[in-house]
Amino acid sequence: MKLKMRFLFTLATMMIVICPASAQTATDRTGDAKDQSIYGTITEKTPSIPQYFSWINNTNEGSTEAQTLSNLEFFKWLHDEYGMRLGIYAWDAGNIDSANYYGNMQSDKFKCQFPNGWEGIAELAKSFSCRLGLWGGPDGFGDTPEQEQARIDLLVSFCRDYGLQLFKFDAVCTQLRDEKQDSFAKAMTACRQYAPDLVVLNHRLNLGHAKPHATTFLWGGAETYIDVHMRNRSTAPHNRAGALSRGLPPGLQRLTEDHGVCISSCLDFWEDDLVLQGFNRSLILAPEIYGNPWLLRDDEFAKLSRIFNLHYRNRDILVNGIALPEKYGMHAVSRGDSSTRFITLRNLTWEPVTYDVTLNEEIGLTDTGSVEVRRYHPSESILGSFDNGETVQVEVPPFRSYLVMATTKPCQEIGVVGCDYEVVRDTEGKPVLLKLLGLPGSSTTVSLKAGGQTFGKAFVDGQESDAFLADNATIQFPGQPVAVPWHQLLAELKRVDVPADAQQLYEATCFSAENNALEVQSLHRSGPTAIPQVQKARDAFFDQELFWRRGIWDKYMFDGNPETFFSHLHYGRDTRLDGGTLRVDMGEVATVDRLSLDALLPSNDPNQPPMQLTAELSKDLTTWTTVTLTQTKKDNGKAQIAMIGKNGGSCELVDADVFTWEVTLSDAPSFRYVRISNAPERVAEFDASLNGERLDASEWTATNLFAPFSAANPVAAWQAEVEIEDNAAEGSYLCVALDGKHGANKAFAALRVDGEWVGASQRAPSFPCVAWEYPARSQDGSDTHYFPVTDQMRGKTVEVVVLGLSGGKTAITPHTWITTYQSPLESVSIRLEK
Repeated sequence: MKLKMRFLFTLATMMIVICPASAQTATDRTGDAKDQSIYGTITEKTPSIPQYFSWINNTNEGSTEAQTLSNLEFFKWLHDEYGMRLGIYAWDAGNIDSANYYGNMQSDKFKCQFPNGWEGIAELAKSFSCRLGLWGGPDGFGDTPEQEQARIDLLVSFCRDYGLQLFKFDAVCTQLRDEKQDSFAKAMTACRQYAPDLVVLNHRLNLGHAKPHATTFLWGGAETYIDVHMRNRSTAPHNRAGALSRGLPPGLQRLTEDHGVCISSCLDFWEDDLVLQGFNRSLILAPEIYGNPWLLRDDEFAKLSRIFNLHYRNRDILVNGIALPEKYGMHAVSRGDSSTRFITLRNLTWEPVTYDVTLNEEIGLTDTGSVEVRRYHPSESILGSFDNGETVQVEVPPFRSYLVMATTKPCQEIGVVGCDYEVVRDTEGKPVLLKLLGLPGSSTTVSLKAGGQTFGKAFVDGQESDAFLADNATIQFPGQPVAVPWHQLLAELKRVDVPADAQQLYEATCFSAENNALEVQSLHRSGPTAIPQVQKARDAFFDQELFWRRGIWDKYMFDGNPETFFSHLHYGRDTRLDGGTLRVDMGEVATVDRLSLDALLPSNDPNQPPMQLTAELSKDLTTWTTVTLTQTKKDNGKAQIAMIGKNGGSCELVDADVFTWEVTLSDAPSFRYVRISNAPERVAEFDASLNGERLDASEWTATNLFAPFSAANPVAAWQAEVEIEDNAAEGSYLCVALDGKHGANKAFAALRVDGEWVGASQRAPSFPCVAWEYPARSQDGSDTHYFPVTDQMRGKTVEVVVLGLSGGKTAITPHTWITTYQSPLESVSIRLEK
């Protein structure tokens, strides 16, 4: 049976329209709405509504009942465990409407996706005080009065029967016909009879005289999928510097939408992004996230909830914002009332920056009296009490955001004096959990600020402690002192001749990096989960047929399933660099007497695959042996593959033939690395065996997009030696930053360590990948390559090398830094019981 699927109508094939009239509407709607029956109750002063929307958890094909329930159970777990409040769970495209398609709840498509309708879904959302939202097109009103009324009745039923609070109307479906502007206005007016607080998002639409019925416009027309739609424009120690550099909506308008924070790709420093979205811009939807938040590490869900909770508890005053003077840095904002202000700062340079925060009307603090100042991000700290008008110096780490609160009122948040800390859990009915943070090997005396709560017992690392409640507890942090500073410039690289081992250096990165979908890379970054709700949501995403049919994970080459495959195609486009090379790293040197490769080719494809493939084998990236694999077509070897049209057009499953290439190695050589320059488009299986036994491939990895070395052909090089301290902080990594122009994918970095070659595992913007939604971005300058500091590097001299490749540019100034994601602080756990 053929499976019809629709894919992303990309920004590359559509015109982005920012409607000035929409912006004016947002400006006008301050205070009370003019007529709530028409315009609803949402105004510029309405407190923010926290939202998740499902784009890139599903694409234009839509979600399913099972997937939606799994996702909602994840958010319910966050609510029950951490008290996190999600106001709206919004389905994105494909659940009713899709690209160039208007649907209904009677269609076969809808009944296949949601066989039990939406009643159970709405009830589950309601169980943790969440409501639903829905993506759709602005039209669908047909050509007759009956068709128009049917569309209006459908939209009204969503609000009346399922408590829906949000419509996201998007030009990806279609534009609104001029003659249907009155129909759109009529529909929204009818919906607001049942949902007066309805939020209507305008994504690149020309609504004409119906524009006032939309609540927001899309600020800047930007999507925030990291390294797909949003990337760094300069070197940085992480991939989200571009997102952190976003400015402010005109006049700090809140009735706009910034597309939220994507938590799906390039996850490091997601919290800095979310702090700015929630507390700096603080739009009508905030905090707002989308994608796959269940890909975070288990220890990060507490921070996610903390940001949501802190925003929710202060939502009433965060509607009032002022832009701060230039001395506070770029796009600094203070939000709050006369007695409490939340100030967001940022630093997008390689060195720490100190700002002077003046505790008076300059930041909007007009009440008199003593001012308590607390930092809530990057970690939490009670900075002290100060006189009104006094100046407090705060240091913002490189490429991070910073959230500080100043208040003349007693603070109701729990906190600790004497060290940095994190509030892990402060949920009603559960013991409070804290993490105290300090330098390894250090000690400090701390006191608890209970925020109005009363506790009867305290436990420090599981041991009951009366001293902690008596405010005289001495905390000893574990570990040995680390090298200080842990963030520093190590070297400027100098131009040198292309080294004799250029091939080994280049290949080291080609074998170390990933070409997998960015979500797969996020899963590898975060590791396994011990939380059932998280695992179920991950499984719902990765196991969906729409994911594995795309061939975007190297593990499909080693899974024994002939229908899965690893591909270099994306929407019908060949994404390889200079013809590409299939590279397989078996993880360790192994003895092999047979190699085989299975590939899938559409049965109706007139282009026949080559009869022979040339493979190169190596133990050490230095000496390569060439062997020839010969093709045989498998008898009755059949599968089905999804033929995806260019530009994300519709596609269907087609029959495919299975072809095999194999070689018997008579001398049973030993090797670790395999590269095949002319590999087929869809590699279904790659096997190595010895004496008829298939080798365990569970730890094997592959890339398929990087150019063969003969095409890369390095023409320039830069080099420096750096010393890695023996006590370098855990989690340290090297950043090799290439300031200037080098050409897209035309500069690669690698290391020499004890005579071995170490490749870059990650890059910003990311290395090319076979992407889930839209191709990952590359740029012609300012890439940054990343290398985790391993035990092998500690106490060693490491040689850092940058290779400029053929066809690129050489106007770069490389420099190498060592840094960490979080400050290398040890933690002590605190449990507080009533």
